[in-house]
Amino acid sequence: MQTAVEKKMTRRRLMHAHLSTVLSISLVLVLVGLASLLLLSAGSVADYFKENMQVGVILKNDVSDADARAFIDELGKTDFVIGTRYISREEGTKELESMLGEDFLSIFETSPVPASIDLTLEAAYVSADSLKMVEQYLMRSPLVDEVSYRESLIEALNQNIRKIALALSIAVALLLFISFALISNTMRLSVHARRFTVHTMRLVGATKGFIMRPFLLQAVVQGLVSSLVAVLLLLAGYFLAGREFAGLADVFPAKVLALTALVVFAAGVVICLLSTWIVVGRLVSLGKDELYY
Repeated sequence: MQTAVEKKMTRRRLMHAHLSTVLSISLVLVLVGLASLLLLSAGSVADYFKENMQVGVILKNDVSDADARAFIDELGKTDFVIGTRYISREEGTKELESMLGEDFLSIFETSPVPASIDLTLEAAYVSADSLKMVEQYLMRSPLVDEVSYRESLIEALNQNIRKIALALSIAVALLLFISFALISNTMRLSVHARRFTVHTMRLVGATKGFIMRPFLLQAVVQGLVSSLVAVLLLLAGYFLAGREFAGLADVFPAKVLALTALVVFAAGVVICLLSTWIVVGRLVSLGKDELYY
C-alpha cells in the first residue's frame, strides 16, 4: 500500500508529466499554426501588395483642377478603382523641386509638370491583361495624356506569389508530418510509462476497447488543452506584432485567424488521438517479456 506521501509524490510526477506533454505539443502546434496562417493568408498578402501598387495617370496641360476632380469622381464609381490621389500642378512642381532643386526649374517660363492622378486598383485588376483594359478605359478620356505603371514588376509579383503559395503548401505538409512524428513520440513516452497498468488490465480480462478508452479520452483532452495554449500564444504574438505594424489586420484578417485556430485545434486533437491509438494498440499486443524493452 502506498503511503500518503508516496501518493502525493506520484500525483506530482503525473502532473509534471502531463504539463511537459502539453507544453511540448503546444510548441509544435505553434509552428503548425504559423505555417497555416501564412498559407491561409497568402491571398490576403498578395492582395495587400497588389493594392499598394499604383497606376499613374498623367493629365494634359490644359486640364483645369475642376475638370480633373470631376474625372476623379467618375473614376471613383468604377469597379476597379478603390483609391485616388490627385496631384495638382503646384504640388507636382514642389515635389520635383525637392528632388532636383529650384535651379533646375528656373530655366522654364512655366512649370513643365502636369497634373496627375495616382490610382489604387482592386487586387483582381492588378494583372497584365486587366491593366491593359484599365489603360484603354483611361486613355479614352480626352483629359488623359499618358498612363504609367511598372508592368515588369507586376508580372514578377504575380509569379512570385504563385511560387510562395506552392512553397508554403509544401512547408505545411512537411510541418504536419514532423508534428505528427514529434507528438507521436511525446505521446508514446507518456503512454509507455503506464505499460504495466495496461498489462494488468489485460490480465483481469479487459477488452482492447475498454483499455484504450481512457487513454484516448486523455489524448483528446491533452490535444484540446495544447491547442488552446498554442492558439493563445499565436494571438499574443499577433497582437504584439500589430503594435509595430499598423496594416497587419489587412494582411491577416479575423476570418483567417479563426480558420488558423480551427486548423490548430483539429491538428492537435487528431494527431494526439491517432498517435495514442497507435501506441496503445501496440502496447496491448505486447507480451509480458516485451514490456521491459
